[in-house]
Amino acid sequence: MPRQVDYYFSIQSPWAYIGHQAFRGLVSAYDLKVNHKPVVLVDLFSETGGLPLMKRHPVRQRYRMVELQRWRDKRGLKFNLQPAHWPFNAQLADGVVIAALEIGLDPDRYLRRAFAGVWEDQLNLADPATIAKLADESGLPGKQLVERSGSEDITAAYEQNRQEALAADVFGSPVYVLDGEVFWGQDRIELLEDALKSGRAAYSSKV
Repeated sequence: MPRQVDYYFSIQSPWAYIGHQAFRGLVSAYDLKVNHKPVVLVDLFSETGGLPLMKRHPVRQRYRMVELQRWRDKRGLKFNLQPAHWPFNAQLADGVVIAALEIGLDPDRYLRRAFAGVWEDQLNLADPATIAKLADESGLPGKQLVERSGSEDITAAYEQNRQEALAADVFGSPVYVLDGEVFWGQDRIELLEDALKSGRAAYSSKV
C-alpha cells in the first residue's frame, strides 16, 4: 500500500504554487497517494490566529516580498510578485479540484496550469470562463467541472476540508500531513522528504 499525504492548499496561495513542483517530485519518487484538500484560506486564517496579508504589519508584508524573491530563485521559477488578479475569490477554482476528484479524475495537470495562470500569466481565476479554459487545456471537462464547482455539494465538501484541516492542526497553505504529522509551508518539503526517506515514526506535539 502506498503511503498517503493529505495536501491542504488553495490555488490562490503563492507558497502552494512555489512548492507544488517539488512536492510532486516527492510524490513520484516515493509513490505517494495524495489526498487533495482545497481549503478556504481566509476562514482558516481567522480561526487559527492568522491574518490576511493586508492586515499584517508592514514589516511582515515587506519580509514576504523578500521571501517570494528568494524562493522564486531557489525553485527556478519565473513569476510576478504582484500579479494583476490577486488576491481573488478562489472558491470556484478550488472547487474544480473537488469536482474532478468526485468523478475520479486526477487534478494535478489542472493545478499546475492554474497556479501558473495566476502567478505567471496573470489570469483572472475568479472568472468561470478562464477556469474552464485552463481545465480544458489540462485534459479535463472544463465547462462540466466549473458548473459542478458552484453546486451545494462541492461547497459542502470545501467546508468539510476546512473542518478536517482544523481537526488536523492545519492553519495555512500549503500543508502536507504525513501519518498525522503536519508539515506547514513549501519550505518544509525537504523535511517531509527526510521523514519519508527515514521511515521514522511521526512526531507529535503531545510529548
